Amino acid sequence: MFGSTRRVRIVGVLAGYLADVAFGDPARGHPVALFGTAAAKLERVSYRDAKTAGVVHTVLLLGTVGLVGLVVQRRVGGGVATALATWVSLGGTTLARTGNQMAQLLDRGDIDGARRLLPSLCGRDPALLDGPGLTRAALESVAENTSDAQVAPLLWAAVGGAPAVLGYRAVNTLDAMVGYRSPRYHRFGWAAARSDDVANYVGARVTAALVVVCAPLVGGSCAGAIRAWRRDAGRHPSPNAGVVEAAFAGALGVQLGGPTHYRHELQIRPTLGDGRAPTVADLRRAVRLSRLVQAGAVAVAAALNVF
Repeated sequence: MFGSTRRVRIVGVLAGYLADVAFGDPARGHPVALFGTAAAKLERVSYRDAKTAGVVHTVLLLGTVGLVGLVVQRRVGGGVATALATWVSLGGTTLARTGNQMAQLLDRGDIDGARRLLPSLCGRDPALLDGPGLTRAALESVAENTSDAQVAPLLWAAVGGAPAVLGYRAVNTLDAMVGYRSPRYHRFGWAAARSDDVANYVGARVTAALVVVCAPLVGGSCAGAIRAWRRDAGRHPSPNAGVVEAAFAGALGVQLGGPTHYRHELQIRPTLGDGRAPTVADLRRAVRLSRLVQAGAVAVAAALNVF
């Protein structure tokens, strides 16, 4: 019985992955957007400048999402529920499209267009970035989201089906909404940010390992990825983003990090890797590497349900 459940689950994971490859994100009524709207409405009631209020806010939302996942799984079956939940939780195709669009704009010298597109990738302040700054920001976002939007969802779907992957996506979305260390969310967003750190811990390290394996397929260096990961990741303020960004930097032979402008603050990030400043060509290589890593994550997810 247990083996049958695992086989059904991995079929669902594969179906969800292929749906993302074929169709990308749902065009209308995306569940993540609906969750974000609901979370914003709840925040109007639940917000207090206190950690306890943030804990209550986070628990209410995650509990509701987990319950929805269980109900859907019982109504339509584990395989179908896992497929649907995996599809709506993945963002690999959209990430690759946006990364390539950014590269095209930068190749044409369309800085204004690239600045308008950047918020689709990350929360940096695009008004303060020139061409090289936009290139670095986009590459770092592609690296980080390879874990957040591709590898981690696949792993959560593989080990826990629809409730787990929907819960993961809810945590990740909440972190993006309230996890920033702005004056408003310094306390209220603590629970969401720490939950996201825990939820992404394994996924980030699996991502970095897959970057090492896949680096030669984009003309990159396995040794460089390992060296930057071991040497530089721990200096990054995020326990997970630093692991993935350092591995990408070393694999591609570029240097990431440095001054990073957000709308609420300027962060002086440590440098990751010891190569040159990234170019638009490196951004394109990062997108290709990201897609290869996601394909590798599908194999890892399948293995989790075989052994």
